[in-house]
Amino acid sequence: MLKKSLLLFFCFIVLLASGCQKTGDPLSADQPSEPQSSLEPAPEPEPALFQNPLTGLLDLAEEKTDDRPVAIAINNISVAQPVQAGIGKADIVYETEVEGGITRLLALYQDVGKAEKIGTIRSARYVFVDLALGHNALYIHHGQDPVYCKPHLNDIDDVTLSENNYGFRLKNGLAREHTLYTNGEKLWSGLVSSGRKTENTKTGTWVTFGDQEASSSFENTASSVTVPFSSSYRSVFRYDAATGKYTRYFKDTLRKDYFTGETTQVKNVFVLLTSIQNYPDGYHRQVSLQSGSGYYCVNGTYTPISWSKGSAKSSFRFTTADGKDLVVDPGNSWVCLANRNNSKPIFE
Repeated sequence: MLKKSLLLFFCFIVLLASGCQKTGDPLSADQPSEPQSSLEPAPEPEPALFQNPLTGLLDLAEEKTDDRPVAIAINNISVAQPVQAGIGKADIVYETEVEGGITRLLALYQDVGKAEKIGTIRSARYVFVDLALGHNALYIHHGQDPVYCKPHLNDIDDVTLSENNYGFRLKNGLAREHTLYTNGEKLWSGLVSSGRKTENTKTGTWVTFGDQEASSSFENTASSVTVPFSSSYRSVFRYDAATGKYTRYFKDTLRKDYFTGETTQVKNVFVLLTSIQNYPDGYHRQVSLQSGSGYYCVNGTYTPISWSKGSAKSSFRFTTADGKDLVVDPGNSWVCLANRNNSKPIFE
């Protein structure tokens, strides 16, 4: 009887223990778990980038390849240089004399929307109209030389920027004439919505660019290039081997973006020597864009070149000493148009 009772008790315990683990209960620690899926959502593909005709770099959205570039007249009088903005975002910057021994800049952007603030913006001059025409660019300025430039503006699509359209004034401690800026995205949207002709009919790159991976180098070496436009205006470009670019100075003063604090660095520096003289009024400067000699600087080296442009709508052509087309490294460029009579560049 005792044995029978013990047997029944033992069976009861076994049944009770087996009933505690029901179907669907979590697996015990010593049981293998089902493998987790290692598949993650596929990353979004990077958008394809296309060649920028002004830099040769593959950094342009496809829809921007058919747009006209935008050329903006930038104030470069010494007192206003510290409040300049957006110059480092330009694909090409032209610098040359205007009146009184000072220089002015023309900044070109294939995608002007990449520059948040650009300025300060000043009046148009005849030579900059010709430079903008050579790129089939939309020309942005605030006023113009009324004697020589104003009639020439009939030959180009131009916009007189003001706070009444795509410009705005910002207090920067200077006189009002040095306070006009624009926003690149707002400017471009305004040009489109106002019915401007924004589709580019000019094809090809502005120079012959080399391979994206290759870099030019020449026998002549110089860690800095100084361009004396006048007795008081000297632009200096110092080569930085770490970045492979030239940093811009005014004399010995490093120039930075007023809003971002970024320095202006360029891959290529062109020094184009030409005839510069006064117009008959004895005040405004006439800069010839026919042809001349000069230098191309890249990677801390330089070489003599010849250049030509000719008609207003023509592009520049650069050739080496043997008459072949100059091959330029992809990247942004600074182009100095200096007086061949008194602006001999200094290479150090």
